[in-house]
Order: sequence, then C-alpha cells, then structure tokens
Amino acid sequence: MLVSAKEMLNKARDGHYAVGQFNINNLEWTKCILQTAEELKAPVILGVSEGAGKYMCGYDTVVGMVKGMIKCLNITVPVALHLDHGTFEGAKACINAGFSSIMFDGSHYPIDENLKLTTALVNTCDILGISLEAEVGAIGGEEDGVVGMGECADPAECKMIADLGVTMLAAGIGNIHGKYPENWPGLRFDVLENIKKEVGDMPLVLHGGTGIPEEMVKKAINLGVAKVNVNTECQIAFSAATRKYIEEGKDLVGKGFDPRKVLAPGCEAIKATVKEKMEIFGCIGKA
Repeated sequence: MLVSAKEMLNKARDGHYAVGQFNINNLEWTKCILQTAEELKAPVILGVSEGAGKYMCGYDTVVGMVKGMIKCLNITVPVALHLDHGTFEGAKACINAGFSSIMFDGSHYPIDENLKLTTALVNTCDILGISLEAEVGAIGGEEDGVVGMGECADPAECKMIADLGVTMLAAGIGNIHGKYPENWPGLRFDVLENIKKEVGDMPLVLHGGTGIPEEMVKKAINLGVAKVNVNTECQIAFSAATRKYIEEGKDLVGKGFDPRKVLAPGCEAIKATVKEKMEIFGCIGKA
C-alpha cells in the first residue's frame, strides 16, 4: 500500500534522521530499491521525474507497477510514490493516477506565481491525503530540462510557502543536481539555519544528494533536513557495473546475453548504493 510521506517525514524530523528519496527509471530500479528498503526496514520514497514517467509509459503504468511490486514482494515498510520536480499539470496528472506524494516545483516562477500555484494544490492534496512538496530557490544543475543556477532560497519566501500548509519544503542552499564540480564551495548552512528559524517544524528537503560529503549531509539533517534525494549516484553505480560486465565479455559466455544476467550487476550496485545512503541518513530500522 502506498502512503503519504507526511508521517514518515515528521518521524524523521523528530528523530533527527532523514528518509531517502531514490528516483526510479524502470522495473529493475524499482525492485532493487524496494527490496533494499524492506531488507533494512527503512521507510522509502520512490521519486519519479516527469521524463522518467513518460519513459515508463505514463503515470498509470508507474502506479500499477509499484503497487504490484509492493504486493508481490511482500513489502511491509512505508512506501511513498512521489512526483519529483513536477509542473502544475504534471502534479494534477499524478494525483489522478494515484501517486501518494507530489512535488510542485514553482521555484523558477516569481514568488507570487509560486504561491498562487502551490496554493491551488494544497487543499486537493490535503483532502486526498497526499503529501505535497514545494520549492524555493533553484537547485543548481539540470533536471528534465529545467536549469537552475543554484540560487539560495530567501528565508522569508520559504516562510510564505510553508505557511500555505505544504508537507515539506525544498530550499536551495547551494546544492546541485548531478555531479558536483571540484570547486563547489559546499552547502550554505547559514542559509539553512535561517530558513529553519522561519519555517519551524516544517520538514526540509535536500535535493542533489549525490556527491555531498557525508559530514555535510549529517549536519544538514541535524539542522532540519528530513528527506534527501538521490538519483545520479545510482545511475553512475548502475552504468559502471553494467559496463564492467560487458567489457569482461561475460555477455558472450553461455547465456550471459540474457537481459536478466546483463542487468544483474547493475542492480546489485544500486542496492549497495541505497544501503550506503540509508546508513548515512540514519533511517535503517525506522520503518
């Protein structure tokens, strides 16, 4: 059964740990993440970008796949299916398809427009029991064609969005999607502290979890981050393990060309990456 992310994030906030959002791109990724969460008894959020949703044949397909896996794999830990960096229309489509959590990313709009569009989603999500994530301050890098320069969020604007009644807030604090450059200056903890003062108990979200040093992630969690997003790191681990299998010629031995065998090393790499992140986030055994 899919659940809202609200309860798991409130527990994480109060317990000073974070729940991992791991983006899914296909059946194998979804299976790996769910199995790892169940093994470690950790709550988990499955993130779906609009691009990945289209790739997987639409949101109805994604919902059916995830619900089917939860049943067939006997998944007992809390699982939220979450739209990542959604447009307003994408958010409505995912609500209709049966997602249990939604992100509307209005960070690239002027604050008045961000407030207006977020407000339009708050009541619907509240009535349906769907968690809602909003964003202030663009996350650096590119996500599904939306390019952010990494602007830090204005704490006053964060309060304005939080006061609307959203479940969680993503606030730019110097974090970046994708790989971090060598000269990256690090997270702006001063900005995070000021945001926390303004939004109170609102669970905060750290996007761009790939490549942030462990000690920075843990400090961010101590300062109010209750959800950390990971995608690129799983992609890198999966591609490296798959490349190694092919380069070693294992696909040429016996039935090594069977897709299930070709993809197996990459799947194990994803599991290892998810486990490593869950250990850092402190969410193991918190289901």
